Amino acid sequence: MKIIIAGTAYPFRGGLAAYNERLARQFQSEGHDVSIITFTTQYPSFLFPGKSQFSSAPAPSDLKIERRMSSVNPFTWIINGLKIKKTRPDILIFKYWLPFMAPCFGTIARMAKSNRHTKIIAIFDNVIPHEKRPGDTFLTNYFVKSVDGAIVMSETVKTDLLKFRSNIPVYLTPHPLFDNFGQKIEKKEALTRLGLDPSFNYILFFGFVRPYKGLDILIKAFKWVREEYTETKLIVAGEFYEDEKPYRKLIEEEKLQNDIFLFNRFINDDEVALFFSACDLVVQPYKSATQSGVTQIAYHFEIPMIVTKVGGLKEIVPGGKCGYVVEPDPIEIADAITRFYSERNSIDFTSYIREEKKKYSWDKMTAVILDIYRKISEDDSKK
Repeated sequence: MKIIIAGTAYPFRGGLAAYNERLARQFQSEGHDVSIITFTTQYPSFLFPGKSQFSSAPAPSDLKIERRMSSVNPFTWIINGLKIKKTRPDILIFKYWLPFMAPCFGTIARMAKSNRHTKIIAIFDNVIPHEKRPGDTFLTNYFVKSVDGAIVMSETVKTDLLKFRSNIPVYLTPHPLFDNFGQKIEKKEALTRLGLDPSFNYILFFGFVRPYKGLDILIKAFKWVREEYTETKLIVAGEFYEDEKPYRKLIEEEKLQNDIFLFNRFINDDEVALFFSACDLVVQPYKSATQSGVTQIAYHFEIPMIVTKVGGLKEIVPGGKCGYVVEPDPIEIADAITRFYSERNSIDFTSYIREEKKKYSWDKMTAVILDIYRKISEDDSKK
């Protein structure tokens, strides 16, 4: 089949690019003709909270990626819509995460599908964003009305989507593993390369720091953990997408300056294995969530997790087997961390994780996309 993925990809960096590129590779491995259309401008620089939107790695040589759409230039929406309409791919896939992208994606989708051949399938990270803004509902509705079928990766997102649209196929399938960051290495080597003392135990908070991710909750929890397990340290690995100062102040107030290590920068793909190999436990103390790629990286590296009972996180981490599921509360998180260290010699977390992660292969995602395509095509043939 001929498939186009429209969205974030190289030279842009981050989880969205990694997802779209990995999905394209899976389709290619199954014999499909796949290309990616990405942005000339993804976000105007004044709207981007980080230091850079761009990857410093070399361009992937095994993917067809074209930079030809701008999120803020309607002329590129029309040009791309007309071009896709003419080239007649079987499937046009969008990965939707933010209402800001709705005018661009929705316009391209409407023009492309006017050829009465191309089917529009959206993979929704979020329907309702974590950080709400005026106009979100209007913009999301504009995009949702342009798609023929949808994939969601958590029950929370499915519920949100059905409020906008219930007359299209909506399939629920989990976020696949992020298995593109290499293999786990020996813990001591990873810690040495990160400049950390291998004689300590390490907990990891990974990913961009934003208010909804609850790093403040984890810092407060970690104070109590340190009282019982003095040999434990906390690694925070990810660029701050908000002011770092309140977090540093909280660390100082809790007297944890020597126990929390902040790597306030974007973590390149070739460094991800270092951080996950260095830790005993990954903690996601999120205050709100849909699903998270961090969970799927932890599954890949076979690291137990503590996640909070928000969004889809609780759906994919079996408590007491692959980790623990708790409320986004410092006391509960602290209790779960101390429980992990007391139980890790009696519970075979690794065996449970190896079994659980079999659910999250990329061929399951592509199979669902093709099932939706067939369902849409069958429904169209009956009209």
